[in-house]
Amino acid sequence: MSTPHWLFGDQLGPHFLARGADGPGRDAPVVMIEARSVFRRRRFHRAKAHLVLSAMRHRAAELGDRVVYVRAETYREGLREAAPDRPLTVHHPTSHAALRLVRSLPHVRVLPARGFLLPHEAFRAWADEHGGGRLRQEDFYRWVRRELDLLMDGDAPAGGRWNHDHANREAPPKGSRTLGAPAPYRPREDTIDEEVRADLDRWEREDGIRFVGRDGPRRFPATRREARAALRRFAQHRLAGFGPHEDAMLAADPVMSHSLLSSSLNLGLLDPAECVAAAEDAWRAGRAPVNSVEGFVRQVAGWREYVWQLYWYFGDGYRRRNALRHHAPLPDWFRELDADAVTARCLASVLAQVRDTGWTHHIPRLMVLGNFALQRGWDPRAVTDWFHRCFVDGYDWVMLPNVIGMSQYADGGRMTTKPYTSGGAYIHRMSDLCADCAYRPSDRAGPRACPFTTGYWSFADRHRALLAGNQRTARAIRGLDRLGDLDEVLRTDRRWDAGPP
Repeated sequence: MSTPHWLFGDQLGPHFLARGADGPGRDAPVVMIEARSVFRRRRFHRAKAHLVLSAMRHRAAELGDRVVYVRAETYREGLREAAPDRPLTVHHPTSHAALRLVRSLPHVRVLPARGFLLPHEAFRAWADEHGGGRLRQEDFYRWVRRELDLLMDGDAPAGGRWNHDHANREAPPKGSRTLGAPAPYRPREDTIDEEVRADLDRWEREDGIRFVGRDGPRRFPATRREARAALRRFAQHRLAGFGPHEDAMLAADPVMSHSLLSSSLNLGLLDPAECVAAAEDAWRAGRAPVNSVEGFVRQVAGWREYVWQLYWYFGDGYRRRNALRHHAPLPDWFRELDADAVTARCLASVLAQVRDTGWTHHIPRLMVLGNFALQRGWDPRAVTDWFHRCFVDGYDWVMLPNVIGMSQYADGGRMTTKPYTSGGAYIHRMSDLCADCAYRPSDRAGPRACPFTTGYWSFADRHRALLAGNQRTARAIRGLDRLGDLDEVLRTDRRWDAGPP
C-alpha cells in the first residue's frame, strides 16, 4: 500500500495529490486533521473559520473512502488516531510553526512545496545574487516573468513595458457610487456549510472558543469547482475593467473589479499558474487590455510569489523586526472590529467591511488600516497577528512580509523604499470615503482635523531623522519644517490615542 499523505487545510486542490517525483504515490491514502486548538489559541474571524472548515470538509467528501478525516484537539492527537506510528508524506507546509511540527515527527517525510510558481532554491539563488539585503519586488517581478515566460512577446514584455501602473491608478469616476462592474461569482451554501456553522455555534457555546466578526452566507469558494467558476467569471467578465481602478475605493462598492481569488489561491483550491494563464489568454484573445492583465499578473506572479519566497528567505526571526520601535497595543475597538465606534468615515467603512466579510482589497488594507496602525505606532507584531486572524485569505506567510515589511516598515526598508503612510488627501483623491465625513482631509488641526492628516505629520515628526535621510521622504520633512502650527497639529493628533477617531 502507498504511504499515506497528510493534507493540511490550505493544500486542498488536486495539484497537491498529483503524481510526480515530489508527490505522493498513486492513490495514496489521505489523512486530514481538523485541530480545534488552532481556534482555541487565537480569536479568528468567524467567516474565516467557517470558510476553512467548510473547504476542508468539502475536500474530504470529494475524496470519499480515500481519506481518513479526524477531528481532534491537536494535530499530534489527530495523527495518533489517523495513522499511529505509520510513515507519512506531507508537502512543505506554509508556516514556520507547521514546518517545525512536521519536522519534529520522525515518521513524516516532507516533500517540496506546491501551490507556488518557483522552488525555494531558485529564489534563494536569485536573492543571493542580489546581495540578500534590499530585494525589490520590481526586480523579482521582471525576473520571474522572463524565467516562466509570463506575458512575454519573445524577450520583450507584452504591450512593450513591464509595468502598467501609470494606467492603473485612476481615481474612481466622479459621482459614481459603483464601478458598474459585472457581479463576482457567489457560491451557494449546502449541508456541509450548515454543519460547520452549527459546530462553530456549539464551540462558542460549550467549548469557550471565541471568534470576532460576523459569519453571514459564505462569499468565497470552498471547493475546486467553485474556485474554477470564480476564476472563469473573473477572466471572462471582470478582468477587462480591473486595471484602471485597482487602487481606488468606493464605500458602496468594496469589491469593484477585484478578482476575489486570494482565498481560493491560499486554500490551495487554485494554482497560481492557471490564474496567470487565464489572464494572459484573455489578453491574447482580445478580451482584456494589457494594463488590466499585467496588473493582475503582477499581483499573482509578482507580489504573491515574492511574499511567499521572502517569508522563507528572511526566516522566522523576521517577525521580531521593529525598526521604528513601535510598541503601542492595539485598542479594543480595533481588535473587536467595532466600526460603529469610529467617526472617521473611511476607517469606519473599511473596518465594517472586515467585520462583515473578512475581506477588503489591497488599498484599504494598506492605506487605511495599515496606514492608521503605522501612524499610531502600534506594535507591528500585533498588527500582523490581527491581519492574519481577521482576513479570510490571511495566513502567516501572507501577512508577515506584507505587514512587517510593507505596511509597517518594521524591517527598516528591506522590502520597500519608504514607509507607506499618507494624509487624508490621498484617501480623498482615490475614494469617495471622505464625503459626508465629520473630518476634513485638508484640516491638520482643530475640531475637524482629519486623523490621517494629523497622523501623517505626527509620524513624520516622530521619525524625522530617519525620514530626512531617505530621498523618497526627505521632501516631507522639509514640508514639516515649514509648518507654523506643528505644536497644534501634534496636540490634535494625541486625541486619537485616547479613543477611536
